[in-house]
Amino acid sequence: MALETLSPDWEFDRLDDGSQKIHAEVQLKNYGKFLEEYTSQLKRIEDALDDSVGDVWDFSLDPIALKLLPYEQSSLLELIKTENKVLNKVITVYAALCCEIKKLKYEAETKFYNGLLFYGEGATDSSMSEGDCQIQMGRFVSFLQELSCFVTRCYEVVVNVVHQLAVLYTSNKNAPKIIETSGVHFQAMYEHLGELLTVLITLDEIIDNHATLKDHWTMYKRLLKSVHHNPSKFGIQEDKLKPFEKLLLKLESQLLDGMIFQACIEQQFDSLNGGVSVSKNSTFAEEFAHTLRTAFASVEARLGEPSEIDQRDKYVGICGLFVLHFQIFRTIDKKFYKSLLDVCKKVPAITLTANIIWFADNFLIQKIPAAAKLLDKKSIHAVKTQRENFLQQKAQSLTKDMQSYYVFVSSWMTKVESLFSKEQRTTKFSEDLTNRCNVFIQGFLYAYSLSTIIKTTMNLYMSMQKPMTKTSVKALCRLVELLKAIEHMFYRRSMVVADSVTHITQHLQYQALHSISVAKKRVISDKKYSEQRLDVLSALVLAENTLNGPSTKQRRLIVSLALSVGTQMKTFKDEELIPLQLVLKKLDLISELTERIRAQCDCCFLYWHRAVFPIYLDDVYENAVDSARLHYMFSALRDCVPAMMHARHLESYEVLLECYDKEIMEVLNEHLLDKLCKEIEKDLRLSVHTHLKLDDRNPFKVGMKDLAHFFFLNPIRFFNRFIDIKAYVTHYLDKTFYNLTTVALHDWATYSEMRNLATQRYGLSMTEAHLPSQTLEQGLDVLEIMRNIHVFVSRYLYNLNNQIFIERTSNNKHLNTINIRHIANSIRTHGTGIMNTTVNFTYQFLRKKFYIFSQFMYDEHIKSRLIKDIRFFREVKDQNDHKYPFERADKFNRGIRKLGITPDGQSYLDQFRQLISQIGNAMGYVRMIRSGGLHCCSSAIRFVPDLEDIVNFEELVKEEGLSEETQKAARQLDSVLSDLTRNFAEGTEYFKMLVDVFAPEFRSPKNMHLRNFYIIVPPLVSVHIAPALQKTLLRSGLCSNVFIQSRSLMMGLPWVSFSLWVSQPNGYLQGKFCLYFVCSHSLKFQNLIGFVLALSVREKYVKEIRAVAKQQNVQSTNQDEKLLQTMNLTHKRLEVCLQVQHGPGYLSW
Repeated sequence: MALETLSPDWEFDRLDDGSQKIHAEVQLKNYGKFLEEYTSQLKRIEDALDDSVGDVWDFSLDPIALKLLPYEQSSLLELIKTENKVLNKVITVYAALCCEIKKLKYEAETKFYNGLLFYGEGATDSSMSEGDCQIQMGRFVSFLQELSCFVTRCYEVVVNVVHQLAVLYTSNKNAPKIIETSGVHFQAMYEHLGELLTVLITLDEIIDNHATLKDHWTMYKRLLKSVHHNPSKFGIQEDKLKPFEKLLLKLESQLLDGMIFQACIEQQFDSLNGGVSVSKNSTFAEEFAHTLRTAFASVEARLGEPSEIDQRDKYVGICGLFVLHFQIFRTIDKKFYKSLLDVCKKVPAITLTANIIWFADNFLIQKIPAAAKLLDKKSIHAVKTQRENFLQQKAQSLTKDMQSYYVFVSSWMTKVESLFSKEQRTTKFSEDLTNRCNVFIQGFLYAYSLSTIIKTTMNLYMSMQKPMTKTSVKALCRLVELLKAIEHMFYRRSMVVADSVTHITQHLQYQALHSISVAKKRVISDKKYSEQRLDVLSALVLAENTLNGPSTKQRRLIVSLALSVGTQMKTFKDEELIPLQLVLKKLDLISELTERIRAQCDCCFLYWHRAVFPIYLDDVYENAVDSARLHYMFSALRDCVPAMMHARHLESYEVLLECYDKEIMEVLNEHLLDKLCKEIEKDLRLSVHTHLKLDDRNPFKVGMKDLAHFFFLNPIRFFNRFIDIKAYVTHYLDKTFYNLTTVALHDWATYSEMRNLATQRYGLSMTEAHLPSQTLEQGLDVLEIMRNIHVFVSRYLYNLNNQIFIERTSNNKHLNTINIRHIANSIRTHGTGIMNTTVNFTYQFLRKKFYIFSQFMYDEHIKSRLIKDIRFFREVKDQNDHKYPFERADKFNRGIRKLGITPDGQSYLDQFRQLISQIGNAMGYVRMIRSGGLHCCSSAIRFVPDLEDIVNFEELVKEEGLSEETQKAARQLDSVLSDLTRNFAEGTEYFKMLVDVFAPEFRSPKNMHLRNFYIIVPPLVSVHIAPALQKTLLRSGLCSNVFIQSRSLMMGLPWVSFSLWVSQPNGYLQGKFCLYFVCSHSLKFQNLIGFVLALSVREKYVKEIRAVAKQQNVQSTNQDEKLLQTMNLTHKRLEVCLQVQHGPGYLSW
């Protein structure tokens, strides 16, 4: 049956009709077309990004990042393939266990550590109400249950690892031997087991140091006890409560009692059914002890050295393995135990995670008390003393270390830039790769050293509860900046790093393959085959095959396990093995370079030391030249965010993030931004007001702080925002200048100058405030005047001709004025509807004043005198040619003055005159409202070309067939134009309205006493004449001591000075005319005008002038010069008075 031996595809392969070639050409053509389209697409993306594409990446702005961790989908079974089936199984089992441990460790570091550490954060004691603690713990119980399952799984893995090793290294001669293990040491297995024990130790330390967690747990148990007594009250079934209580007791005993690690090592490692014997396995015990000593010798040599990479973490694992070894085999190597303790003198404390610090001496003494008894107390005390001495020495040397590392890191960054800026030489490609590899490793070593110094120092201070000096805080913050600078350097050069890492990895794999191939040839050349030699050969082949591929964690783990078998029987010479181990260590580091850099530069621990942030900001403010370092510190603070996302005690981790964000921003505002704003404002003010006598600002005497460096910073990224210091200060200055300008408009020029100075000196792009808006004459608002109309009419004086109000007196350097333009602006602001409201309110005020006016006229003292004067004038008017005697008016005034005067010397007639002036001012205000409304309407309608011919927009829109919304808008426009046109053409006759409202009541028979008002006018005129003459005499220098009293009769006279104009307002005239019209006295008033114009004042002054002239003639004969000079002055004064009395319009009021 020869056909059965042939391949089933033989017949098809034999027949070649060219179809395969055609198919291959089609596929190749399609692939070429795809590449062309993809290339053009990338080109379009590059053109769109333009200048933002480059070799240098921005840590704060880039939305993407490169992840360089090698990855493949091959499983362990696919990778571990040799002809040696037994070796395959051994390597596969050990590799699977190591991968399981790595996954458990990653889960612990990302999820459980952070969940425990951040419990209780995000809420202060003051903000938490009663019951919040129990609520938080209630949310956290599910997390503790997950942690319990995780710990249980860790226990199972530890037992499994121990069993697998015990089976391989068995001392039972009757048991079948799996492989020859005489020279095989699976160092990687013990390292991974130590890592898992370190996880359990860390969990114990976190819970032991978490007082809040324990307190809340106790309060939660008390709550549960209360629920147990009355479950129906809380809506809980009693049968479900007991299992929950059992669960809580299990969680407490397993997790919260600090026995996680202890319970792990106290497990039953010997199989009860006689399967695997561990505790009595002497071979395994010796192998365990030998591996521990070998690992410790490797770790101890590099602890505290500049080349230290991860030896501290391995030391913790070695201590855990040592305790496990003692617990299983109950034997102890005193010398090795003492060596472990001696390391504490060199490394007094180790940071496990975040702020959790671990002391090896306490751990070893606590876990192995029997061995601790063998040590003398002095050596134990010496370790603790060394710890304190270490902290003191570190505090003293921090500044020096910071300066040294500053030089190291700066030179390293310069070297990186120089190395990456050069093109790789094809002739010396290997040398270039070696240099780049060494530079990468050097950067990682610096990062590890800086991270170790910062964490150890800060956590030791916190653990020992000793205060840090400001100098130490500043030095540590500088080290944090250097640490983040290293991370940023790797990120900035992500493109070059990504390219270099791939080539370096391949180069290191080539070197390792070369060494293995040499050893493999040496094994093959030896013709003495044995099972052990075959195992070695198979292991070398497995390592060789595994290295031919991506440098993933699984492949490197398999290589490490395979070489544990392949290095026995002196396969490698000493000069070959050490370089191979070094190459593999480099391969491990380079393959995980970005992840390791990120882990070492992770500053999540700063959350627990954020109390140093205010001191750091104060230092940055004092040293503004180095302000760019703020980016590094905020990058460090941002590292806390991913860890916070694992918080489970709050409704959402967003609450914790919000609290953290708020706290950091408050500190930043208080210690930097607000201080910076105030200092900039102070500097601008002092610079603008240099003409004043200020403090000495000589920079050579008081120093100089250049704060402009803060404004050259790029925006700082923090959470989901960018903190732009320049924009913040600019906004503060804009807001301050605007608000202060609105308060004091006359200072607008000062703030404008400060704004320009801020732009010139600090480069701030200030916003123009546009204050004052074109004019400073803002005046009082119509609504403000309306609300205080009683104050307004008494404090302001009215000019009838110019329609302007001016303040009577003021404590300021200026007087406020109100004119038509101000009223128009207010109407434009509030709308025309305010006019009727204002007029109505003013008329309500006038009604009260009219009532006082009526009461005064009805008074018996006033009414009787007026009736007597009316009778007297009727008797003498024909004799005096209708002239009202001056003496009679003066007599009336003296009679009124006898009734009483106010403390400031005013009589009832003066107060009555002020009442009339206030009524006139109110009417003047109404008049100004009407004029302001017309002015506003004229300003609004000025854009209408022809008021006589205004088109109808609604009709035009309908003709064009536009939409309903457009027709509605056109209809509204027609309505507005119609209202404006009507208001502009007509206006409102407010005076006519006043007369129509009040005249019927004033003219009624019950108010007959008001008709006597006309006869009181002459006395009021005489009250005005005397002060006016006194003013004129003062101005002419003929009177040095006169009594000046404000009057409101003579205003608007072109020949009267401004001072006289201010003291003689027109409000009185306005009020008097109003009262005459209301009281229907127009006829009698016109008759009165004649005798007032012909008032006998002139005759009085003419008689006095003649008398003085007669006395001068008499005295000229007596030759008395002094008396003659007095007579001349008197004569001149009387002439001035007579001239004033004849002035244009003086009495034509």
